Amino acid sequence: MGLLAVLGVAIGWGCSGQVYTWSQYDFFGAPDRDDPWSEKIEYWQARERADRRSGVTPRSQASGAAAVVGAGTSGEPVAQVESLEAKYAAFRRNSKRAMARRMAEWIQEQSRQHYIPDEVVDDWATLDATLRNNGDDCDGLELLVLNGLRDLGFDRSEVYRAIVYRRSDGQHHMVTLWFEETDDPWVIDPTGAMTSGMPRMSDLPEWTPIKVFSEDEEYTVRSERFAHSAP
Repeated sequence: MGLLAVLGVAIGWGCSGQVYTWSQYDFFGAPDRDDPWSEKIEYWQARERADRRSGVTPRSQASGAAAVVGAGTSGEPVAQVESLEAKYAAFRRNSKRAMARRMAEWIQEQSRQHYIPDEVVDDWATLDATLRNNGDDCDGLELLVLNGLRDLGFDRSEVYRAIVYRRSDGQHHMVTLWFEETDDPWVIDPTGAMTSGMPRMSDLPEWTPIKVFSEDEEYTVRSERFAHSAP
């Protein structure tokens, strides 16, 4: 503590009570046995681990001598208009939708420059082959969407490749489906041939999904209204 005193460090117990002059610190030192924060930190850690295993949201916390005081600004209580949990869920949802829409806009723009049709045989490229060849048709460009959304944090159980079918002309097309809702996914068409933007599948009645799959899974889409088998 002598070194800190020389450096002019004033330590308080609230968020606004800690003022440091810059120096070089060891941020990863072991805590003292009687550290007043340890019990509270350990309790939070145990609950956080338990919540991740069970999915239960904690509603209480242990009492302890150490406490973080104040709202981080004036210290006045924060008016609760809407629950923080609801706001957090809405923020996550809106952020993911914004990222997915940006991905749809980006890939549809890139397809104007990098769409390369198959010559004779409908050959499905890998992601590496699509990048190496500087483009591909819908089934190659779609992989940039699938893998891009995963890289942005979308779970593998949320995004899938899908084959869709248009009865009016027998055309098949490859798109990405984002299952924010299991019964009506968002559609990202890499080329814009089926749709632009990011509509829901229910907004595209002229198209019917027939297969949903990934590297490890394969599903057939069944409908009471229409069933189709690939030739």
